[in-house]
Amino acid sequence: MQKIELNFKCFGEGEPVLIFHGLLGMLDNWKSFAMKLSSHYKVYIIDQRDHGRSPWTEEFNYDVLADDILAFMDQQELDKANLIGHSMGGKSVIRFTQKYPDRIKKSIIVDIGIKKYEAHHNSIFNALRSLDLDSIESRSDADIKLETKISDYGIRQFLMKNLTRKPEGGFKWKMNLSLLYDSYDSITEAVDAEKSDKPTLFVYGTKSTYIRASHFKSIQSIFPNSTFESLEAGHWVHAEKPNELLTLVLNFLK
Repeated sequence: MQKIELNFKCFGEGEPVLIFHGLLGMLDNWKSFAMKLSSHYKVYIIDQRDHGRSPWTEEFNYDVLADDILAFMDQQELDKANLIGHSMGGKSVIRFTQKYPDRIKKSIIVDIGIKKYEAHHNSIFNALRSLDLDSIESRSDADIKLETKISDYGIRQFLMKNLTRKPEGGFKWKMNLSLLYDSYDSITEAVDAEKSDKPTLFVYGTKSTYIRASHFKSIQSIFPNSTFESLEAGHWVHAEKPNELLTLVLNFLK
């Protein structure tokens, strides 16, 4: 296994909680939530490999993402921790729970299930890959160019957090766009059918389609000690309902 050092930020004191973002995201997506949670726990927000400020690699699947979590815990000398994962980060946590059950206390999976999902990021990948970074003079220029292919302003702003200036001038992506594009089949794949009896909370948005009541049975066949909570939100539960999610997290971790 290629051990890498993941970029992270840490807040608070006490029992450790590790938070993992979703596809094309970064640790800052969870910073405000982590700050609130840090009144009760020592909270780590982490850039997964090939995202944010973490190293670029040549391999991307849930087995290596789970191994990255193990390496991170070893580097931070954490024997056990509670884990929170959103979307792709949720599947990273699920795989870690299956592979390394002795290293986890409880896990919270936010708006993602265990099934294989249809490829629905293709238009986003195509828009990002078609953007000629050498011709961009400003962030607003990038936004104008992306608007022709991505109409949703909120999605464009989320994606453009990945845009950063190069020291020599011009722009580059923080995330390893080509590898993530090439690995997309692995990212959408179903979770291994390996049972885990660890306490697991699945939180989902009622306006999202990632988890439905019809999925509960299949999830509990792999996670028999799982519970489900819903919030009136879309896929970005932590951004839309941060206080309500915080209450659910605190109640579950107690």
